[in-house]
Amino acid sequence: MPSKLFSPIKLRGLEVPNRIVVAPMCQYSAHDGTPNDWHLVHLGQFALGGSGLILIEASGVEPEGRITPGCTGIYSDANEEGMARVIHFIRNYGHAKIGIQFGHAGRKASSNLPWNGGTSLSPDDGAWQAVAPSAIPYAPGWHTPEALGDNSFARVKQAFVQATERCIRLDFDTIELHSAHGYLLHQFLSPVTNQRTDQYGGSLENRMRFPLEIFDAVRAIWPESKPLGVRFSAQDWIDGGWNLEECIVYAQELERRGCDYFDVSSGGAAPQQKIVSTPGYQIRFAAAIKHATQTTVMAVGRITQAHQAETILQSDQADMIALARGMLYDPRWAWHAAAELGDNATFPPQYARSHPSMQGQPVPGNPPAPKTD
Repeated sequence: MPSKLFSPIKLRGLEVPNRIVVAPMCQYSAHDGTPNDWHLVHLGQFALGGSGLILIEASGVEPEGRITPGCTGIYSDANEEGMARVIHFIRNYGHAKIGIQFGHAGRKASSNLPWNGGTSLSPDDGAWQAVAPSAIPYAPGWHTPEALGDNSFARVKQAFVQATERCIRLDFDTIELHSAHGYLLHQFLSPVTNQRTDQYGGSLENRMRFPLEIFDAVRAIWPESKPLGVRFSAQDWIDGGWNLEECIVYAQELERRGCDYFDVSSGGAAPQQKIVSTPGYQIRFAAAIKHATQTTVMAVGRITQAHQAETILQSDQADMIALARGMLYDPRWAWHAAAELGDNATFPPQYARSHPSMQGQPVPGNPPAPKTD
């Protein structure tokens, strides 16, 4: 029987050919936010590998919103041109749909590249002023962010709007708002990072206010036929922090406002988190969100095996499966999953002869040598 993993799924007017998603993965390799040859090859390999949807890494909606100086952005004409080159390749040589994750790092911005330590940049290294709900550093020794005020609220919201306008011109298939992993929108949600006493802090309703305003601003101009999703952390893994019960309320409010899918992750708010990471450790969060809403749910987090992914879908714990490190390890994960499940993945014609059904057959235009007596 056909697998669920390789069945199509509709998100508004978009039909995704299968349920396998290449999750957004920061590469820290851009220059002034602009994708380059590294991103073309990195994302291009997934376009050839049979996945249904590819999401480009968290891209800063303004320069100050990048995590590191190497993070991609969607705030300049040069960024837009770099993205167009990647999209052109994926559309011309693959079957996957293509989306982008909008990012704003908040107090975790102005960080060094991971392989250079990943800590707060020094002024000599080009540090910039980070912003956050409250002026609380991410960790000891980190820069102190500036608490957002009236002018900076408006600037950040406009940056999301302008990024959306660029994505309309680029004809992306979907946008995902990054509201997880301790970045700006998550910082508003979590009482660990949001110590405000105005209309944007305190109660759950107030902490959700700015993330929902951002969602509304993007949805208002993003084409009606195209899906808009949100990635969020289901909990902080910190006592007294953002939790699953609050997350369900957030998800239900996003659903009422027209959100088309939830990409369910966890953690990232602060160093004191105590994550218990085991295979599929976040699936229970995805299942809880799925059963509390009618919205499509992506499961992510240490999903590595084809039958594991198929079981998650068949048991109604999620609707789509997103892989990150698993895809880095095996960009042809979809091909191999199809073989294990007895199903079919798309192969570019240039690679069709690598399909197991073609093993031992002659290459077209290169017939086998004639038999000899």
